[in-house]
Amino acid sequence: MTADPRRYVLPIADAEPPRHIPYDAKDPDASFAPLEPLRPPPGAPNVVVILLDDLGFGVSSAFGGPVRTPTADRLAEAGLRYTRFHTTALCAPTRAALLTGRNHHSVGMGAVTELATAAPGYSSVRPKSAAAIAEVLRLNGFSTAQFGKCHEVPVWESSPVGPFDAWPTGNGGMEYFYGFLGGETNQYYPSLFQGTTPIEVDRTPEEGYHLTEDLADHAISWVRQQKALAPDKPFFMYFAPGAAHAPHQVPAGWAERYTGEFDDGWDALRERTFARQKELGVVPPDAELTPRPDEIPAWDDMPDELKPVLARQMEVFSGFLEHTDYHVGRLVDTIEELGVLDNTLVFYIVGDNGASGEGTINGSFNEGFVFNGAGHLETPEFLASKIDEFGTPSAYNHYSVGWAHATGAPYQWTKQIASHWGGTRNGTIVHWPAGIHAPAGMRSQFTHVIDVAPTILEVCGLPAPREVHGVQQMPIHGASMAYTFEAPDAAETHDLQYFECFVNRGIYYQGWTAVTRHSTPWLVEPLPALDDDVWELYGPDDWTQTHDLAADMPEKLAELQRLFLIEAVRYQVLPLDDRRIERFNPELAGRPMLIAGNSQRLFPGMGRLPENCVLNLKNKSFAITARVDIPAEGGRGVIIAQGGAFGGWSLYLHRGAAAFCYNLLGLQRFKAYGAEPISSGAHEVRIEFAYDGGGLG
Repeated sequence: MTADPRRYVLPIADAEPPRHIPYDAKDPDASFAPLEPLRPPPGAPNVVVILLDDLGFGVSSAFGGPVRTPTADRLAEAGLRYTRFHTTALCAPTRAALLTGRNHHSVGMGAVTELATAAPGYSSVRPKSAAAIAEVLRLNGFSTAQFGKCHEVPVWESSPVGPFDAWPTGNGGMEYFYGFLGGETNQYYPSLFQGTTPIEVDRTPEEGYHLTEDLADHAISWVRQQKALAPDKPFFMYFAPGAAHAPHQVPAGWAERYTGEFDDGWDALRERTFARQKELGVVPPDAELTPRPDEIPAWDDMPDELKPVLARQMEVFSGFLEHTDYHVGRLVDTIEELGVLDNTLVFYIVGDNGASGEGTINGSFNEGFVFNGAGHLETPEFLASKIDEFGTPSAYNHYSVGWAHATGAPYQWTKQIASHWGGTRNGTIVHWPAGIHAPAGMRSQFTHVIDVAPTILEVCGLPAPREVHGVQQMPIHGASMAYTFEAPDAAETHDLQYFECFVNRGIYYQGWTAVTRHSTPWLVEPLPALDDDVWELYGPDDWTQTHDLAADMPEKLAELQRLFLIEAVRYQVLPLDDRRIERFNPELAGRPMLIAGNSQRLFPGMGRLPENCVLNLKNKSFAITARVDIPAEGGRGVIIAQGGAFGGWSLYLHRGAAAFCYNLLGLQRFKAYGAEPISSGAHEVRIEFAYDGGGLG
């Protein structure tokens, strides 16, 4: 198919009006071509990209895992399973790469937005030379919408004052957005936006609310409206529910479907999964199961009193994932009922990175403990006391790293560890009956998340634009996967790819991989000098990276190490940055701060302010002064608060008197009260906190 030359420059230029126009509209020469709305090339399919969160290769039943995912199974049985599809090992970088077709450092997303620095590859700012795929499709006549997680907005641009260029409905190219900003949100009490407007949900969890169902409801309503009002107009939908990222929260009954299934632990689960994977054919018959790293305890070495809690963590997580797949199925069913599923190109990507090890060894009832360096407060006794609350609105739970490793079978390691396939290899399904005529089956060519955008463009008959909004575009880095649709044995075209996340790094080239693990997500440990990292080498026939050839083939290893550096320079990976704690501080990281100085004035009605858009009060003395007008019947309620049930503070009136509460991660609440109720009329209420230094803040 020859691309329309007009589509290389977007927006498509307006047609020039005729130079000579008759005076009278009744003149026979006063005829004009009918106006035609912008549409993609004839035959372009609808496109749906489904991206789940924090899932290892070996978790979904579609890839041999223990969690029943009938929607994924159904699409796979009528489509193609990609068994060597890769992500970046971390959520925001994967999403930025997916939505642009460029490597994540090249679009500024070398880490999550909260850790952005001034370095080009880590700024979290997508350059204008890398237009998002949704914007390219919109400017070519598609309807576009996003539902769920958006973790690509620079934190200093996430407030109500914008700018909104980086938001989905800005230059993200989405005509409609319903979802949340940031890496995660409470599934029962989410922080949602419609477009750029913060909204509250319409019911409580007791009344049946859950975020995944809500996102599916909105996606279903949107796609029905598209086909009701513009049936000839293709749509692009990006459905990214944020599940099964922690917190693992799921309505009652779903976790109970897995009662007792994990009582024998993560080592036994991994063995069972590997056997199923071989039966299914998602790994070859000669693949080997990689050993469990020493950093992850054996199930038999875990305390007996903790094992029921650990098993319950995996039951809740499994119910959460099955619940998510069910609501993805509702969306797929709706598209089928509209009669357009056959000509809809569906990517079902089961995870934006490997399974998350961020819950540490014991798992967590409230992952805020982990992120605040207070994991030691969650003792086995504490966790056991909360076993019945896991998955409910009163918990903010995460499972143990042992389950993360098990659900990444047969590969080594987890999320954040970009050096090994356990962090980057995610099962992916492509379904398009009208365009894929080969029998359903496996595709084992090396593919990467940056290949999705060029695949969409090729399938839709669209060129990668040379210019968008007057800005010359950088080349797309990915390679279309469309050549694999009809040719299961075709030679792979994507044969070179670097990986880097928190300085865990690797290089793939024509089947060979050279990798080095620099840091471990759940361990606080002194890190080696970059040049002291130990590299491993794996050969083309080693499907699971089991046999390290570094000592036997030092010249081959050196060749690949040099190739990594070449790619690192080419794609803005340097300077390598292994700082984790320091980068949370914008002053050290060099990213902008919306609020400068040491004071800030807020007004009534300014709700839903992200943490990065208000003063940072952690680990320092502070004072809050509020001007209030107390009614004659007395005052009550919150004046200002930051955080919620799982950590934070609140200044409020209790029985008419001033009160302050500091919530230590839901474990303990410290309260101070004014001596007397405040009388009616205008007053100032003030709280002063004196930080005594040291310890947790």
